[in-house]
Amino acid sequence: MMTPLNTPTATVLAAETSEPNLLIPHWPDIIWSLVIVVIIGLVFYKYALPKFQAVLDERTAKIEGGIAKAERAQEEAAEALKEYHQQLAEARADAAKTREEARAEGTVIVAEMRSKAQDEASRIVETAHRQIEAERQTAAVSLRTEVGSLATELASKIVGESLQDSARQSRVVDRFLDELEAAGDESRSAQATPVGKEG
Repeated sequence: MMTPLNTPTATVLAAETSEPNLLIPHWPDIIWSLVIVVIIGLVFYKYALPKFQAVLDERTAKIEGGIAKAERAQEEAAEALKEYHQQLAEARADAAKTREEARAEGTVIVAEMRSKAQDEASRIVETAHRQIEAERQTAAVSLRTEVGSLATELASKIVGESLQDSARQSRVVDRFLDELEAAGDESRSAQATPVGKEG
């Protein structure tokens, strides 16, 4: 028969009492481990966690500050772009206004220059007409004097007597020149009539 000590249960019990079990620690080890974990947790909560929180808060503040800064920069850029477009529109309006003013001034200057040129041309034509008239009158006087002296000589030869008397000479010359002018007027009107009929 077997003795109670030789049974397999007894062997297991004997082994349990003599060797420690690795899977189930002893109660004092569990309690001390819990105490150490609580102390480490309190130290972590008291000292390390606030530092981590401060670092995280600082990073959050930097990120939020960077976002706010970027938003401000974006708003400033939008404002600058708006101001640039406004200045560009004003510059275009000023350029258009200046161009229109220059065009108007150019038109006025051209009109003034035309007017001056027409006035100058009229003055030149008038001066030329006066000069031609003066030359014509000078030529007529010169011709009248020359024709008068020739007519006197011719009349003296034809009549056979001397026309030394100035009154008589003047009457003969005037009558001769009047006849010449009348003949010249008739020939000019005869020449002008066919030209007028053709036109």
